[in-house]
Parts: sequence; C-alpha cells; structure tokens
Amino acid sequence: MAAEKNVFVVGVGMTKFEKPHTRKWDYPDMAREAGAAALKDAGILYSAVQAVAASYCYGEPASGQTAVYELGLSGIPVFNTNNNCSSASTALMLARLMILSGQYECVLALGFEKMDRGLTERYTDRVSPLKRHVAHMESLGAKPDLISPHLNKVTSDVVKFFSYAANEHNKKYGTTFRQYAKISHKNHKQSVHNPYACIRREVPLSKVESSPMLADQITMPMCAPTADGSAAAVVCSRGFMESHGLQNQAVEIIAQQMATDMPSSFGRSYMDLSGYDMAKKAAADCYRVSGLQAQDVDVFEVHDCFSCNELFMYEALGLCGEGKGGQLIDEAKWHTNSAGGEVCKLGGKWVVNPSGGLESKGHPIGATGLAQCAELNWQLRGVAGKRQVEGARVAMQHNYGIGGAAVVTMYRAYNKGLVSKL
Repeated sequence: MAAEKNVFVVGVGMTKFEKPHTRKWDYPDMAREAGAAALKDAGILYSAVQAVAASYCYGEPASGQTAVYELGLSGIPVFNTNNNCSSASTALMLARLMILSGQYECVLALGFEKMDRGLTERYTDRVSPLKRHVAHMESLGAKPDLISPHLNKVTSDVVKFFSYAANEHNKKYGTTFRQYAKISHKNHKQSVHNPYACIRREVPLSKVESSPMLADQITMPMCAPTADGSAAAVVCSRGFMESHGLQNQAVEIIAQQMATDMPSSFGRSYMDLSGYDMAKKAAADCYRVSGLQAQDVDVFEVHDCFSCNELFMYEALGLCGEGKGGQLIDEAKWHTNSAGGEVCKLGGKWVVNPSGGLESKGHPIGATGLAQCAELNWQLRGVAGKRQVEGARVAMQHNYGIGGAAVVTMYRAYNKGLVSKL
C-alpha cells in the first residue's frame, strides 16, 4: 500500500473524569464508555477499526486488550503504549504513524487509567525511571526531604520539580505567585461549562492564593488531581474519511512531534529538567512542518499539571517571548461567546485550556492526552457549547510525561477550508 499523506480525527469520546475510588467501575468499563462514544461520534462500527493503540500506566501487561475487548473480538492488532503522563498522546501519535504508513485505514486510539490519590511506583525492586531526574534535581540544590508527611516520595518529587522550576522562573524573570494563581483561577472558571471535568467549579483568585500550600509557589487549586477516566479518538486516512462521508466533522492532524530528554534537560535549569526545552523543540518542529506559527493558532490545550507549567508553556510554544508569560496572563481579558459562556483570551487572541485544563478536568495519566484531543476536536468542529472559541480553525496540544516525553500536536478544521500557509 502507498504511504498516506493526510491523517484525520473523525470521532472522539470520553468519560467524565472522576476522583479515584468515587465511582464503582474498572478500567474496562471506562474504556468501553469512551471507545463506544468515539465510534458513535464517527458513525462507524468497531468492525471498521483495523488496529488499536491503547494507553495506560497503572496496569498489568496487555491491559489494552482487556479494555478494547469490551468493544469486540475482531482479532486486530492492539499496541500498548506507556510514556508516563504523555501516554495518550503517544498512542495518538502511534495511530497517526500507522495511518501514514499506508498499512491501515482506520485506527482507534484509546487511553484509560484507574488511579490512587497520588502518583505511585509499584515496582520497588528495580531502578526508578525517574532516578536520573531526581538525582539531578538534588544536584541542583533541591532538598531530598518529603514536602509533606502525607505524600509518598514519587508525588513529592514530582511536585518539587515544578516548585523549584517556578522559583527559578521568578528569580530569573520577576514572575510572581499571583501570576501563577491567575492561571489556576482562569482554568477553574473555564471548567464550569465542561461536563467531563472532575472539578467543575470556579475558584476565586483569593481562594487560590489562600488555599493550603503544597510546595513553594503551588497551592492545592494549582495542582492537577489524579483521576479515573478514559478518552478515545478514531483516526483515519483521507480515503476512509471521504468514503464514510465524514468531511463535515473531520479534523486533520497537520503536524505532530515528540521530544525526549536532551543534554539540556540535565543542565543547570530546573525548568529544562521539567520539560521546557523538550516542549520548545517539539513545538518548533510542528511549526516548521506545518508552515504556521503561534499567531496562526486559535486555541491550545496544554499540560497544566501545575499552574506554573502552563505559564512556562506560553513561552515554550511561542505565545510570548521568554520571561513574558507573567505579563501575558496579567493582560488576559474575558470574553462572552454567542452561547453565553466566558472564555479568557491571552494576547487578544488565544484561549488556553478552555476545558479547564488538568487542574480542573483531572489527570488520569493514561487518558489525558486523548481528552485534550477530544476538546480540541470539539472546538474545531464548533460544538463546544459555552466553552466554544468562536471561529477556531487551528489548534495546538501539548502533553508532557516526566521521565520523559513531550508530545505537541497541531490540528486544523478540515471543513473550514485550507489555512493559507498550508
């Protein structure tokens, strides 16, 4: 078969993300719910799917098969991906590459996770994947102590990566705690119209600032809570899309890049250790491949595992210059769309995390990247209701897994015509 040039998302679906242990379900249940929703959205049967890319982190080998068998037993290939918090974007990337290979016409990317209240490492008799990163963080001056006696070491270390990075940004550029708090307030306010969000309520700025401090520069509302949930996307070729009459809801993946740790990751910067340079590289590659720039993008979903990381991404993804992220959030303005919902615009143009982001939506790490994909597809199709970014034609997604992998994906709405630079 000839290599494919274009890849489309034609159906998305997800469960509501739930706090761990609050809903009586297991990962096959949530995977069935999200997968069935994506297939229904695309208007196809599972029998049309030729392969599955499954994503999870906390599960035994071949959990992807157990999950997808809820949709049918068709004998197709099932590939399991595991890239920490960027696992679902990795599954989406694998699905896209399978279509580009010309060997498959339709692939289902399916992410799911059943979590505890906090991050864990199950296998303590072998080297941790984060050993190099934690050791380097401590070599830069980070204290090895737990930030709280109520947290395990893995959770404590991950929080410290971003706490120290935030302090580095503050010292270097004059960024403030209040600017990080404004991002959390923005995301929680945007979450109120997202029926899939784990935390669906506005948090006043004063409450964000006065909430219990988890670590320096990070209060509880500024953190993405762990969650249970699933998300899925139907990915296909142009021929499949056209033969099934899906032009009006097709969203093209116009660029996608993954970056893993580089020498700079283990240099003298807590920010680079926490994925800044990886995101910058992946985004630059996407802009180069697509021929577009940040100014051409209308809506972003970024990996706000902590509020400070969203601010870092304003700079890494090119929304502003280095050190200008604080100014960008300070100058943000709220706008009311035609559905009566409020969205926050940065730089007079961009809406970042209209879903409410990980801070509100929750973070089932094997599903997050596909939940971001779902939100951006709804935005580009114009069906996001009160979350809608009006006139959205181009979108960008950033998903990061420490250890590490950063995946950046660009999309365009197929039914709204070609962007002039493509």
